[in-house]
Amino acid sequence: MEKHFVYLSEDEFINEAVNLVEEAKKRGIVLRIIGAVAVYISLKNKPEVLSIYKSLGRLGDKEPLFTDLDMAAYGEHRGKITQMFKELGFEPDRAINTLFGHKRQVYYHPQGKYHVDIFFNKLEFSHDVFFGEKPGKGRLELDYPTITLADLVLEKLQIHQINLKDVIDLMALFIAHDIKESDKSGSINGKHIAKILADDWGFWYDATNNLNKVRAYANECLKNRKLDEHTHSTIVSKIERLYKIIEEEPKTKNWLKRSKVGDKKPWYREVEELTR
Repeated sequence: MEKHFVYLSEDEFINEAVNLVEEAKKRGIVLRIIGAVAVYISLKNKPEVLSIYKSLGRLGDKEPLFTDLDMAAYGEHRGKITQMFKELGFEPDRAINTLFGHKRQVYYHPQGKYHVDIFFNKLEFSHDVFFGEKPGKGRLELDYPTITLADLVLEKLQIHQINLKDVIDLMALFIAHDIKESDKSGSINGKHIAKILADDWGFWYDATNNLNKVRAYANECLKNRKLDEHTHSTIVSKIERLYKIIEEEPKTKNWLKRSKVGDKKPWYREVEELTR
């Protein structure tokens, strides 16, 4: 499949993304940035981490950092979002919005600079990451202009066949942010992550395997001198801290029942990328 990139400068693209969130706020819409753009925003005030992030080349050497803009919203605001993007001159992807509009919409920038992927209520890929169904009763309002760091980590950990770019995103998040047990600003809520995984054996299985893959790649980067010892140690210690919180969280009956089956039957959803 042809790879698409955003060819705006990083700062220009971040400004565009934040402006969309602010425009939505003016209209009473809860809209939040997710994905790699949210990771980048979380590093904006940490230039030393941002430098490492860029040096690792998440999409390959000399390629732009971003392919598109991913966002999350509540389904209750679907109509308002459709109207907002229409008034801003964005072109809807009629096929995707017709077939999957109840859970996802895609819009193209008026000058073709990038496209916007909006997910309603949850991310539904290898595993589900829930944001909630109603304004004021979900998780989207807990941070601004992005989803919370914990939800961002879950977004990456849910991927069954995790890509290098997602491993690098997780590494950057672990370098930059502490693991706490609350949604305190600037920290990753390990307790929330643990509670989600404690009720879903399949999600837990992929998430913990992905943490091991992040650790393995950090080890490789240390050997190849892409990371110094201090940065490597920071990543590993954060993974160990998060893993400890996950393992200590009491597992639910759902988790225990599914764990007895293990990998004898599929524990994840097969995901096919929609053609744009």
